[in-house]
Amino acid sequence: MLQQPPTVVHPVEHRCNEPRTAGVTRRRRRLPADFVARDNGVVTSTEASEQLFDRARAVSPGGVNSPVRAFRAVGGTPIFMASGQGAWLTDVDGRRYVDLVGSWGPMLLGHAHPEVLAAVGDAVARGTSFGTPSEPEVLLAEEIVARASAESVRMVSSGTEATMSAIRLARGFTGRNKIVKFAGCYHGHVDALLAQAGSGVVTLGLPETPGVPSHVTADTIVLPYNDRAAVEAAFAEYGDQIACLITEAAAGNMGVVPPEPGFNQFLSEVCGRNGALFISDEVMTGFRVTRSGHWGLDGEREGWVPDLVTYGKVMGGGFPAAAFGGRRDVMEQLAPVGPVYQAGTLSGNPIATTAGLTTLRLADAAAYERLDSASSQLQGLVRDALDAAGLAYVLQNAGNMFSVFWGVDAPVTDFAGAQAQEAWRYKPFFHAMLDAGIYLPPSAFECWFVSAAHDEEALSRIAEALPGAARAAAQATNES
Repeated sequence: MLQQPPTVVHPVEHRCNEPRTAGVTRRRRRLPADFVARDNGVVTSTEASEQLFDRARAVSPGGVNSPVRAFRAVGGTPIFMASGQGAWLTDVDGRRYVDLVGSWGPMLLGHAHPEVLAAVGDAVARGTSFGTPSEPEVLLAEEIVARASAESVRMVSSGTEATMSAIRLARGFTGRNKIVKFAGCYHGHVDALLAQAGSGVVTLGLPETPGVPSHVTADTIVLPYNDRAAVEAAFAEYGDQIACLITEAAAGNMGVVPPEPGFNQFLSEVCGRNGALFISDEVMTGFRVTRSGHWGLDGEREGWVPDLVTYGKVMGGGFPAAAFGGRRDVMEQLAPVGPVYQAGTLSGNPIATTAGLTTLRLADAAAYERLDSASSQLQGLVRDALDAAGLAYVLQNAGNMFSVFWGVDAPVTDFAGAQAQEAWRYKPFFHAMLDAGIYLPPSAFECWFVSAAHDEEALSRIAEALPGAARAAAQATNES
């Protein structure tokens, strides 16, 4: 693997000094299916996306099936995609974009990889779901165990299911109820994990969404990320009640905030001393940042393993597949071997496991080298453009995942630091890039993802777009 560039901090003195209404349906003429508006060869219309968004809001809350897709953080109309190929997406109006979302991580090899498509096509021809064991789920489990830290894995269909099941298993194994998580780390929409930090060093979490009763999060302890003293204090007070500590292997849901050197090892050791299980959430990083996930960047080198680990994203190859796994003695507390119940009709689906297995088998050393090289080059392009615009920023990475924190002058180590950024600068930057044919995450608090398919053509398109977008961010004001 290529060495990733370090966190880059640019001082504040270089900073320049300088929606639509939900539920409203607009009448528009219906366009022919092959209609494309062009200006000198560039598609300019968003008419088809606007029409689909109006229709979607009539039948789905906010017109989307996952909230960030609604563009609320950046404004404007969500772009509806029609197809993807390699590093590129094509929207329903016919416009092409370099994709820096990658379905939020799983498109490790790029969109519509021919070998993945062929394997999935063969699997579909044999049947889409059996409700019985099948060979692909065994082969995928064997591949995961061979690559990573888990001795045994159980397939599920989403990252949320994986973390929910791991928490239940930890409680069943230890006979304890309390769990520890970190503010800014997202582990899916599990009730007990939808809690953030309050005041004080050790805070018992309160739910931050209606529909989650306070008693559900009463046993959730929320701590500042990368804060060893807070972890020690929590275990000093509640150690004999804590079933597990769960953390993202490298935080990626408040922007990229990597663990400080040795932090994950420290967490593993604290849990071990106190009889709690250490759960490493690799739903985002697993099999993306190395063939062994983020554990390949720290645990494998330092000689420790998590008690439980959760996977998703890449292991499904773009299909809904996830897993949790870990120590064999812990995993064998699951039914039908043990008393902790967990089940799922579509768990281990033959199509999803075939896609995941094919993706992982194709993710060889050469693929990771291409992936890391593309990420390194892109990070350099971003730094050059933001420097030229006189912006203060911090660019942080965890392996080949990275993000930008706007208007800050020191490394971001926790959720409070991430929230302190000038996120309003991202809106004009995002739309300038979108107008130039670059599809970025529609939130300043998300990772940028590249793939092994991001070649010189894709990087050149990004390089052309970045200077204008950086100037738009530099000229922005909080009021605008």
